[in-house]
Amino acid sequence: MKNGRPEVVVITGATAGIGRAAVQEFARHGASIALLARDHERLEAARAEVEQLGGKAIAIPTDMADYAQVEAAAERVERELGPIDIWINDAMATILAPFDEIEPEDYRRVTDVTYHGFVWGTMAALKRMRPRDRGTIVQVGSALAYRSIPLQSPYCGAKHAMKGFTQSVRTELEHDKSKVHLVILDMPGVNTPQFDWCKTTLDHHPKPMGKYYQPEVAARAIYWAAHSRRAEVVVGMPSLLAIIGEKFIPHLLDRYLARTGFKGQQTQQPIPPDRPSNLWQPVPGPYSAHGAFDQGARRHSVELWASMNRTWLLADGLALGLFLRSRLRRDNARVRVSTSAS
Repeated sequence: MKNGRPEVVVITGATAGIGRAAVQEFARHGASIALLARDHERLEAARAEVEQLGGKAIAIPTDMADYAQVEAAAERVERELGPIDIWINDAMATILAPFDEIEPEDYRRVTDVTYHGFVWGTMAALKRMRPRDRGTIVQVGSALAYRSIPLQSPYCGAKHAMKGFTQSVRTELEHDKSKVHLVILDMPGVNTPQFDWCKTTLDHHPKPMGKYYQPEVAARAIYWAAHSRRAEVVVGMPSLLAIIGEKFIPHLLDRYLARTGFKGQQTQQPIPPDRPSNLWQPVPGPYSAHGAFDQGARRHSVELWASMNRTWLLADGLALGLFLRSRLRRDNARVRVSTSAS
């Protein structure tokens, strides 16, 4: 609640995957949510879901690659729901293919959605938040902003760019002593419908690489990050290992991913010739938060829990350390007394 009214939250990419799970999470907390995505039918399905969960929603068909549409959506949100408290940039597109098999226009499209979409969303949000000197922008990023992998050069490049752009804007807000907050989430692989509809030149069905999580884990992280003052939140052990590995053993990772990254992102299932692609147009159908890989997807992240509770963990660790130090001193004193007596 903000000043006795429900929080006004904008979620891009709101009809499927992480965005849809975030919609559900905020709806359970009674938020007023603006749903931004391209598919009209799924927008209406998400809006109905919000109302069933106790929130309020408006559905705004929006292509995040088009700044004029994003700005018009932001204007409508404030007119119909009120001042925006939280803006969540999540919309994305990707292509799973070797770099030399990607057409230039397709590469640009991924960049326009996954990078420029975040820029336009941030621009529209700051235009309204800065004069009020309050608000939070959540950038749903990826561990791939630190450590790129094969077959996803457009997506990895866009996530690297998003991180750099966000850090630059954050320093400008710091310079102006603005209370508007920007936070980046470094996500691991997540079981979302992107693997069912992303454009690809591969022979076999794409899948998340390595250990991956259910979208509800990401949604909990988004909700928590939107109400904390962290600059960055790492979600999942794979993200943490990618960040650490890139810092200390980048060349080893190059060789490892060259050996495992191609097979590691494909199942044994051949791709049918009529496989849909959502790169330029939304793919119709009852897609929601989960993708096709429920089996094997993790439902909890110990690393996220530790990050959310680090203050208590540090306090408990300090208390334990002081207790052990006290015990050690007492034991040493007893030994000295015993030695003196003998």
